[in-house]
Amino acid sequence: MANSIKIRKGTDIRLAGEAEKTLETLKRARVFAVRPPDFHGVIPRMMVKEGDRVLAGDALFHDKYNEAIKFSSPVSGEVSEVVRGEKRRILAVLIKADAANEYRSFPQQNTTSLKKEELIKILLEAGVWPFIRQRPYSVVADPTLSPKAIFVSGFDSSPLAPDPDFVLNGEIENFQEGINALNILAAGKPVHLSYKKGSSALTGIQKATLHEVSGPHPAGNVGVQIHHIDPINKGEVVWHVDPQDVANIGRFLKTGKADFTRVVALTGSEVKAPKYYRTTLGAQFSDMLSGQLNDGPVRVINGNVLTGETSSADGYLGYFSHQVTCIPEGNEPQFLLTTGWLGLGFDKFSVSRSFPTWLMPKSKKFKLNTNSNGEERAFVVTGQYEEVFPFDIYPVQLLKSIIVNDLDAMEKLGIYEVAPEDFALCEYVCTSKIDAQRIIREGLDIARIEFS
Repeated sequence: MANSIKIRKGTDIRLAGEAEKTLETLKRARVFAVRPPDFHGVIPRMMVKEGDRVLAGDALFHDKYNEAIKFSSPVSGEVSEVVRGEKRRILAVLIKADAANEYRSFPQQNTTSLKKEELIKILLEAGVWPFIRQRPYSVVADPTLSPKAIFVSGFDSSPLAPDPDFVLNGEIENFQEGINALNILAAGKPVHLSYKKGSSALTGIQKATLHEVSGPHPAGNVGVQIHHIDPINKGEVVWHVDPQDVANIGRFLKTGKADFTRVVALTGSEVKAPKYYRTTLGAQFSDMLSGQLNDGPVRVINGNVLTGETSSADGYLGYFSHQVTCIPEGNEPQFLLTTGWLGLGFDKFSVSRSFPTWLMPKSKKFKLNTNSNGEERAFVVTGQYEEVFPFDIYPVQLLKSIIVNDLDAMEKLGIYEVAPEDFALCEYVCTSKIDAQRIIREGLDIARIEFS
């Protein structure tokens, strides 16, 4: 019997452009990228150079501060370029892919007989370990630490998020094998698996503590679930893994092949036919977008509209991205009396009752653009954050403690429990237009240096 968790605070941003439940397998991209900035806090040290040939599963680089953590190529081919930015920072490793994958061979594993140390060594060597992330600090998990629990959120409540039941169709056996592996890593501590109320795909999973979650976004955020199930205290560590990555770990152990296949939702009001695509992590998504975008200026987002990053139409799928979202650019002037702030607002979505759209049915979807409708202002207490922030934490006070670099206050106000994504909705509703996610990221970086 699953535990029931009901989240009351939050809001669902009702965007147009949800992906239709049809799956298309994309033709193999010619170029793939593994981008070190996807792994916050990792300073890469290259293990290959331009012109080297790699197999799928071969290591491209490792973490400077922990050489055991390796990051592998998702495909076989030739390392065509190491893209560098300011101060020679490595931004991406580009691989010109072969016509078909050749895999580095690893021994097939039986999770009934594996020990924790053996499993960690296998996952590290194959470059599969970075799928496992850690809180506090929202970074790649440290394999030398022992988590007090491992969380898998099978419920994504972000705008236009992929349906986990559809994404995991046909992958339940691999998913179960991944859960078995997480139990080994947990070493007797619980593995928590949450799913959306009404979901059916994950209810039969064994060796996991099941939680049925309901409520508006951010109910699907793993941080919200951790807070309501087993909050993080000072000195404690929790690991978490995305559902598709759990299945990838299970598939790797069963086959001995580091297979980085991913089902991605192409969503947004500027997509002519939103749907799902089967592709590979790091793939260039120009083929996915070809002929799919409406005319006019379009913002392509690698991820969802709240936490994703702006990309070009020939960008590369992020390591932790499960959707690509396309919405209108908000760079057109708005006439004061019609679409401006004095307009009636029948086409505007608001979490308050500023516009009459709150009277419309919940099935009403909105075509929203990227316009922030203002610039940063004085950071005042309005109560807006608390209405959409389902933590027993004072969000405004935590942000202000980070701004003034008050380490004691940050610790007391709950810096260990949060990640930037947990403040994305606060950022959306903020009248002051405060860049809350950036501030939280800076606070976590400070805390990691000072408290680790």
